[in-house]
Amino acid sequence: MPILNRIGDIQPEMTEWRRHLHTIPELMFDCYRTASFVAERLREFGVDEIYEGIAQTGIVAIINGQGDGPTMGLRADMDALPMDETTDHDYQSTVPGMMHACGHDGHMTMLLGAAKYLAETRNFKGRVALIFQPAEEEGAGGNAMVNEGVLDRFGVDQVYALHNAPGTPVGHFYTTRGPIMAAVDTFEITLNGRGGHGAFPQDCIDPIVAAVSIVQAIQTITSRNHDGRKDIVISVTQIHAGTVNNVIPETAYINGTVRTFDADVQALVQKRLKEIVEGQAASFGVTADYSYEVGYPATVNDPLKADFAVSVAREVAGDAAVNDAAIPEMGAEDFSYMLNKRPGAYLFIGNGDTAGLHHQSYDFTDDTAAYGASFFARLVERAQPVITDI
Repeated sequence: MPILNRIGDIQPEMTEWRRHLHTIPELMFDCYRTASFVAERLREFGVDEIYEGIAQTGIVAIINGQGDGPTMGLRADMDALPMDETTDHDYQSTVPGMMHACGHDGHMTMLLGAAKYLAETRNFKGRVALIFQPAEEEGAGGNAMVNEGVLDRFGVDQVYALHNAPGTPVGHFYTTRGPIMAAVDTFEITLNGRGGHGAFPQDCIDPIVAAVSIVQAIQTITSRNHDGRKDIVISVTQIHAGTVNNVIPETAYINGTVRTFDADVQALVQKRLKEIVEGQAASFGVTADYSYEVGYPATVNDPLKADFAVSVAREVAGDAAVNDAAIPEMGAEDFSYMLNKRPGAYLFIGNGDTAGLHHQSYDFTDDTAAYGASFFARLVERAQPVITDI
């Protein structure tokens, strides 16, 4: 069974929804037009309850099934990215400097398709909570919604989400047990020396040579300090210093990102970075302002829920189209905050041979939506089946 017949029937509607959402991208928590469109569709579907304005523009909609039972949470992110679109689609972004370059328009569409089907059929017990979340790209909207109590308030027992995957065939899924996406942290270092004429370095305290030494020393954390069997990425992504060829600057700035799956590895990086910065700064006679910001935690699938989600994906897509042992990715995702509070799983769904995520020519593949909506719908029906007396 590739997709549910009813969801196949509404595929043209889903395409219209997705393309409209694509034209109205919004950033961070300011997803007002997006939320209004989503809420309007949900009302048309006849969901039982709609709660708006959570974490500023987030929405939770409730669909009641047949009889008492648990509540499953299904989540879609809503926000776009601050970049210009370079496609020539007739539904391209109408907002300069903003575009749906990560497929959140498609994620919302998949959940809306499932919502329409579930509101019509209600072939499940208990409830389903449809969670439309702002500010995934920046702002930790997932954490904001958790902090506003959506999981407790609506009695969510387990929670699931999908993300599209360019380069993976349409109709295919992949995931894994345990960590699937990394924690993401950021560090900033400002080195303060004494500037002066480039011809007289002896009269200066040069922050540039200190910065270069620190960047080189940071590489030893991965190669010499951490257990090579555990994944880690430390990337220095910015170095800024100086303005002209004959002036030694007063300051130098270093910025970078840290990606880990293991809390002990994350703690090691924080410790060693601080030691390296302080030690190297002292050796060069500069002072250092250092900060380390802990960002989104690792996205960790509950093993049993991941197995269950894989079984549903196989029902929708077929055994050969589902990889249940994918290699964890170093990207980050704020669905992690929800998985920290409730068991569940995060899966990727194929977007076909398209431009990559966060690329100016990226676009969500509309044929993907029926597979994602079918997966969400069947997930609810399989987890919370209606049992009839014989």
